[in-house]
Amino acid sequence: MDSQKLENMLNLALDTGKEERERSPSLITGYLPEEKKWELIIRYFGDGKNLEGEGRKLERLLGGYGILTVAEPLIPLVASLPEVEYVEKPKELFYGAGFGEGRAASCLSAVQPPDGQGLTGRGTVVAVIDSGIDFFHPDFRNEDGSSRILELWDQSLGRVFTKEELDQAIALGEREGRKLVPSVDVSGHGTAVAGIAAGNGRASGGRLRGVAYESGILAVKLGNFPWTTGLMRALDYAVRRARDWRLPIAVNLSVGSTYGSHDGTGLLETYLDTVSRYGRTSVIVGMGNEGAGNGHAGGWAETGKTEERELAVGEYETGFGLQLWKAYTDSMEVELAAPSGETVGRIGREMGAQRFRYGSTSVLSYHGFPSPYSQAQEIYFDFVPEKAYVDSGIWRVVLRGERVVTGRYDLWLPASSSINGQTRFLRPDPEITLTIPSTAALAVSAGAYDSAYQAYADFSGRGYTRLTRQVKPDLAAPGVNVGAPRAGGGYGSFTGTSFAAPFVTGAAALLMEWGIVKGNDPYLYGEKVKAYLRKGALQLPGEEFWPNERMGYGALCVRNSLPF
Repeated sequence: MDSQKLENMLNLALDTGKEERERSPSLITGYLPEEKKWELIIRYFGDGKNLEGEGRKLERLLGGYGILTVAEPLIPLVASLPEVEYVEKPKELFYGAGFGEGRAASCLSAVQPPDGQGLTGRGTVVAVIDSGIDFFHPDFRNEDGSSRILELWDQSLGRVFTKEELDQAIALGEREGRKLVPSVDVSGHGTAVAGIAAGNGRASGGRLRGVAYESGILAVKLGNFPWTTGLMRALDYAVRRARDWRLPIAVNLSVGSTYGSHDGTGLLETYLDTVSRYGRTSVIVGMGNEGAGNGHAGGWAETGKTEERELAVGEYETGFGLQLWKAYTDSMEVELAAPSGETVGRIGREMGAQRFRYGSTSVLSYHGFPSPYSQAQEIYFDFVPEKAYVDSGIWRVVLRGERVVTGRYDLWLPASSSINGQTRFLRPDPEITLTIPSTAALAVSAGAYDSAYQAYADFSGRGYTRLTRQVKPDLAAPGVNVGAPRAGGGYGSFTGTSFAAPFVTGAAALLMEWGIVKGNDPYLYGEKVKAYLRKGALQLPGEEFWPNERMGYGALCVRNSLPF
């Protein structure tokens, strides 16, 4: 069944056999094998009662969005319901992987004098949706040893731990306390992010404190293999809890995915926009680390001319997806050529799945149409090994312009951390390498720069958004060799946009403290926070124009962002 209410990748997954689907990391994401059901993102109107019943369950999120758990045979029935607007499968998320120097570069000293009378984040909430948090680390505890964490939701355990439970676990000591609260940040990613945004530096005598070091902390540990559905649940939860507490909230997202049209129109991005419109809320997203990842190629097609993009597939590659996005107004003939030079597939014009074979590789392709939310057209390829690995060598995507109006086309590979390092485009384009959901219009999107050299960090994902040309990133923050709390104790050095974003998140909390908590501006949230951060950003030497695709409006400067 092919339905235009279902996104292309979901249609392809449903058209693919079970065994083949299990060999594809992209197509299997969202399938719950124990329940034999799919977990899907859905946009609907009305009360959603018709979406529930035997074999299907709806989790209602804010703004007419939901997460539907449904048996596969029932998906056509769900798609046919008039109240269903669009359905997507989840995507897998990836974590974009001295501190005192970063604080100085971000102009924090002027608003945080030594007497403690400046802005500290008090009266705000910093939410960190990530890999978890080491709640035993002194930087997340008060002087009396109690926890600064208001709540910790561990999605992998399916439990919410209250501040009281965290306090009890801390009082018991780490060995016994872990039995009461068994949530562990295995990678340490979330602990470092939380420390930069809101750590109080107690383990360093206050020297290595975070930005909003007196804010409350709301931590969400995503599942062990995080999906976008988990991220949406976490966003919904964070905003609702802040509303319960009647506190302004700055939410940090240092995760992302390369899948999508990169124009802000996917359901995750539009949901993030919906959440960002809620009062006293600001959402900050890292741009990802794909700037130097060789995972994007693009160009401009012309009528009567041929364009080729070469893709090197490394040895021992276990499978990957390849996206081609173009304007629906442009008619192009698209072919896939194998390492031998032979054409293994011409993409038919009819909507639906196609299959090609070369050597020990199956290539599943899906020719899509625009969606109700996007004019872009996707042609998707999934390289699936019939044995252990995809055939290595130079594959080529060939485009022949027939009737070209717009001309722009773009190809993306999965995140560089998820595929063989030798799998890459031979002529990559570092532009439009921002990850999703930093493409969301109302997100504050944060890139990274090297504060030691006052220069853009080349790994930082670049904007702008595809075709819509939204300025992304909005600004950049220190993201190279950043000192931050380490899970298990002490501090470590971290590099990536994951660790630039929490500087901006903490800064947003300080702005909301100044405006909302201290009564200077009760409407200082959302787009107003973004405007203030953009206005205060410093323009570094060596950049030819501002805003630009690398650093947006410049480098974070909290002092300049406050209107006094």
